[in-house]
Parts: sequence; C-alpha cells; structure tokens
Amino acid sequence: MHRPAAALALCSALACAPALAQQPVLMSGDWAKAACDAWNREATLTDQLAESGWAKNDKGRGFKVMQVYRSDCGSRASAEMRIALQGAKAQCVYGGAVQTAKLDDSADYVMSAETARWLEMGRGEYGPMRAMMFGRLSFVGPKMEAMGNMGPFESFLLLVGKVGSTAASCPAP
Repeated sequence: MHRPAAALALCSALACAPALAQQPVLMSGDWAKAACDAWNREATLTDQLAESGWAKNDKGRGFKVMQVYRSDCGSRASAEMRIALQGAKAQCVYGGAVQTAKLDDSADYVMSAETARWLEMGRGEYGPMRAMMFGRLSFVGPKMEAMGNMGPFESFLLLVGKVGSTAASCPAP
C-alpha cells in the first residue's frame, strides 16, 4: 500500500527534473530573454519609466541598454536588455546575449553583484539604495536618473527572483 505512494512521489520528483534542468542560468542570454518578458508584465517598469521620462533618455538610438553580470563569474556583462519607449510604455524590446559593445554612461546601465547578492535582492531582502550603499551592487550609469526612479529600480531587482533560473553554474562567455 505504501509502495504506490512512494512510486508516485518518485515519479513526480523525476517529472520535475527536466523542468528544473531547463531553467536558464542566472544572468545568461536566455535568462535576459525571460527577464525581458517579465519586464513587459510589470506596470511599475513599463508605466512609471515611461511617465518619468527615463525611457526617453536613449541618446537618439531608440533604446536604452541595461547590462548585468554576476561578479563572481567574471568581470564582464553576460546579459543585456534593451528598453524602448513604445507608445506610452517603456517596453523591453530585446533580452539576450550582450550585443552593445560601446555604452553611453549618461543613458545606459551596467550592474553587477555577487550571485548571492543578486539572489538576496531578488527575494526583496533589500533594495537598490541599501545594495549600493553597502557595496553589494556595483552600478555604472546615470546615477541621478536612477535615484529619481527608485521604485522601478527595485522592481527590476525583484525580477531576479521572479524569473526562474539556476545559479549552480556561471553563464557561458
């Protein structure tokens, strides 16, 4: 009588294994694609960043660039998201591998943190101000612009916890 229940539990566990194996590596191009989709479902990001004028600061390219990486996995960005003003929304129009070689630090952003710190921020244990103040998040980009958009900035950090991923390995270069 206990055997069928045990077998069912084992089968359920095995059925979950492929789903877990398919999760993208945190801060990889595949992760950025999923984060891009999640961005577009977050009103705090799409609406507030359009209303505040953040998305308009694209230096005439038609998009802003945000690059991220896990500092314990290297010293270069491993994922990129591009945000463009489309209608009245700040939409993520690209998420994937890094494609932009030259960033403009008056419009674009590069953020890095150790894997453990990204995961803490993704769980909402602390926000961007505390992360930067205590050196848990490195940030390059227009700081005053970011300071004026702390709510959306925190929503971006929370995407790390919302987008399924694995941190068991580093993103491929």
